[in-house]
Amino acid sequence: MSKIIFLVGARAAGKTTMGKLLAQQLGFSFVDTDVHLLETTKKTVAEIVEKEGWEGFRARESQVLRDVVEADRVIATGGGMVLADHNRDFMKSKGTVFYLSAPAKVLAGRLAADPNIAQRPSLTGLSIVDEMEKVLTDRQALYLDAAHHVLDAAAQRDEVLGQMIEVLKARQAG
Repeated sequence: MSKIIFLVGARAAGKTTMGKLLAQQLGFSFVDTDVHLLETTKKTVAEIVEKEGWEGFRARESQVLRDVVEADRVIATGGGMVLADHNRDFMKSKGTVFYLSAPAKVLAGRLAADPNIAQRPSLTGLSIVDEMEKVLTDRQALYLDAAHHVLDAAAQRDEVLGQMIEVLKARQAG
């Protein structure tokens, strides 16, 4: 089994949910980079962005990515982690990267059901659906560039988990 697994994708793609399930299944530890940042800084994403701007937040996010890497760990990354070339290269070189891909309407529906605004400030000021469409348009190539494998995050949890386990077994055998 790959010792370090990264989950990338837009907000509400299920990175935290699937990451916890995968970690439990593998007997690995789990960390969410956004939660780790909150716990270590005692500031929400919105508070960091307000004080330091998106550039400051992205710099902190990149540092957290490096800080949390350790063997036998599943890491759920923030939706924008792929924006920096060095983050994409780092993840690809350190472990297996899964892109949890879902249509904008699915993501918007999940965000509307659990907006958690403090941790997920608006990136564009647009409606949730329009914002998710814009984010996916802007970042799709970056998510694909970062990923070793693309999974349909709109599928049932058990199906996504099963696909991740199959891929990891195949990588280990190969």
